[in-house]
Amino acid sequence: MHRCQPPDVVVWPQNVEQVSRLAALCYSQGLPIIPFGTGTGLEGGVCAVQVCSAPLPRIPPLSCLGSGPLPCVTFVAASTLPYLPPGGSRVATRSVPRWGPMECGLALERRRSISNLPPFLSGWCLHQPDPYGPNPEAESRRFLCGGGARRHPQSSQHLPAGQWPLVSCGKSAAGYNLTGLFVGSEGTLGLITAATLRLHPVPEATVAATCAFPSVQAAVDTTVHILQAAVPVARIEFLDEVMMDACNRHSQLNCPVAPTLFLEFHGSEQALAEQIQRAEEIAGHNGASLFSWAKEAEERRRLWAARHSAWYAALALRPGCKGYSTDVCVPISRLPEILVQTKEDLKASGLTGTIVGHVGDGNFHCILLVDPEDTEEVRRVMAFGEQLGRRALALHGTCTGEHGIGLGKQQLLQEEVGAVGMETMRQLKAMLDPQGLMNPGKVL
Repeated sequence: MHRCQPPDVVVWPQNVEQVSRLAALCYSQGLPIIPFGTGTGLEGGVCAVQVCSAPLPRIPPLSCLGSGPLPCVTFVAASTLPYLPPGGSRVATRSVPRWGPMECGLALERRRSISNLPPFLSGWCLHQPDPYGPNPEAESRRFLCGGGARRHPQSSQHLPAGQWPLVSCGKSAAGYNLTGLFVGSEGTLGLITAATLRLHPVPEATVAATCAFPSVQAAVDTTVHILQAAVPVARIEFLDEVMMDACNRHSQLNCPVAPTLFLEFHGSEQALAEQIQRAEEIAGHNGASLFSWAKEAEERRRLWAARHSAWYAALALRPGCKGYSTDVCVPISRLPEILVQTKEDLKASGLTGTIVGHVGDGNFHCILLVDPEDTEEVRRVMAFGEQLGRRALALHGTCTGEHGIGLGKQQLLQEEVGAVGMETMRQLKAMLDPQGLMNPGKVL
């Protein structure tokens, strides 16, 4: 959806020292820098948009890069090695020279391991893992819903643009929360080179469930009622009937073609029995049927198969087309209202699309299938996304719960935070990145 030219130069710094030297070099030569982590951003956050002309100085060991006109330099993260001190409850990442694909997210298994984290990411200290990816164990699914990663960094080390010393920001009541500032900056303020994360203990027992509902309203009402009743559910995901039908066909499943909730409960055996009983009562009151429960790990994986393949299942609805995912979040009490209205709008639009949601915190997505060569259809898809964003703002929500602003939601950001908020962010940007070289053209 965001067509941009690629950068002329891509580099893979393998440790913090190389990141610092390269960043200082680029800044001294006026070369724009785009930090690139896992590439899961969906609003053009890592696209090259600013063109400048400057020779790249030849310095070892990077002389192989050559020289010539450069629109920008993209830094691609090397992998990192997690480090957990004995008896610790937080894990730090240490950069190691390793080539290959990067994964992001927590794998909270009994051995207390963590999947690889890049030494810096595209602005988010923990960029959101692919919410529809095929590898659920490499995703941060132990939170109430997707997108929880942004809340879990305890500290970060970053290189502010134009300065390039190593600055550490940890939990503290002293001064401003610099960790929060850099975690949400989408690469526009500096490069994050390390993160310390809080770990959660592995529960004694885990039970997953799916249940079908007669309507979107009934499914989302159940979510609200479960949360209002303080049932300690670990995660709640929603798929509409179009998404369930697509998942059945894509993954050869036999789930009911109806609005469906996927739930997971953690705790002791006794606590789980109480949670399950209460959740069944609430769901039954809203017309739920066909409960499927799973306790063993393999059974849970089968039960969650539909949710984990949702993105690819949606793409299969229109082979050859591209997927575009909207992303809004509203207060839980307003979730039924916006989801029901969005479902009606989607039907009326004539667009091919599905709805999936991390409804445990009011966040949901419409996955829309679009032919990128059909300019009229692209316009309708973008108009649908803007309308949805404005509806979320009208309900005191946000235009993006996970995907960020990037290129695609800059107007909605202005409407959300207002003139004073925008000016404050511009002044912060000017102070920390006076030449405007960090991921230029994004967010602001």
